[in-house]
Parts: sequence; structure tokens; C-alpha cells
Amino acid sequence: MAFGRSSLGSGPASGSRATGAGGQRPLSDINVTPLVDVMLVLLVIFIITAPLMASSIKLDLPRSDAGAAADTARFVSLSVDAAGKVFLDDRPVTDAELATRLAQSAAASRDTEVQLRADETVPYGRVVALMGIANKAGLSRVGFVTQPPARKP
Repeated sequence: MAFGRSSLGSGPASGSRATGAGGQRPLSDINVTPLVDVMLVLLVIFIITAPLMASSIKLDLPRSDAGAAADTARFVSLSVDAAGKVFLDDRPVTDAELATRLAQSAAASRDTEVQLRADETVPYGRVVALMGIANKAGLSRVGFVTQPPARKP
């Protein structure tokens, strides 16, 4: 078996076709450094923006092991009993009176917090409506007051 060319030669018929005219081999390594840099930048962006996506309303469930609410400089107490009657600072009010008095509180201080106490049987829609009245009056800080759970003997 004698052929004119050896299989170990360096001519165009030997070896792989990927070698160019200059004889350089193509780059087979992938540089992952830019990929890692981009991923780290995205991670930092998500770490910074994640707390901003959380709701600004502090929500405590009716029974909770959460700690006591922080003392605020100024607050109004808004209560709703099981029958749906609304009380502002332990005085019964209508929705129109509530809006007027909350607007007066907002005019005195925009940092006034509304501490909302609602009976467990009050429909969620009624609680949302009261929050809307407070928001329209200019009070955006709403805290939900809860009871600690009953202790097991």
C-alpha cells in the first residue's frame, strides 16, 4: 500500500480542516469572566431592589407571635366592632365624620399613624374601605393591632 502522501504529512489533505492558512488552531476555550461579572452585577441589583418591592403597610394577622408595635410619636385609634360600627379614639363616628377628623389629624402631622383594630368577623372589604378613607385624608401609615396568641398551659 504505497500512496503518494503520508497520513502524517502537513499538507492540505491531512489533519483537520479547522486549521487556517496561517496554521493557527481556533480558540476552543470560553472566557467566562464577563459572564461572571454580569451575573454579579445582576445579583447586586436584585439585592438592592428586593426590599423596595415589599409592601409598605405593616400587616399583622389577628393572632401573632410578633413583638409589640414600636411607639410612635402621634397616632389615632380606629376600631371596628363585630357589628361594623366604627370608632375613632373610642368615639363612634360615621364614614363622613371619620374622613373629616382624619383630614384634621393629617393637617396637624403627616406622620400620624392610624392604628386599626378590627374584630375577626369584620369583612375584609370593610377594612379596606376604612384604609381608603384614611389614605384619602392624607394618612398613609396604617398599623394593624393584634392580640398575642393564647398561652398553652
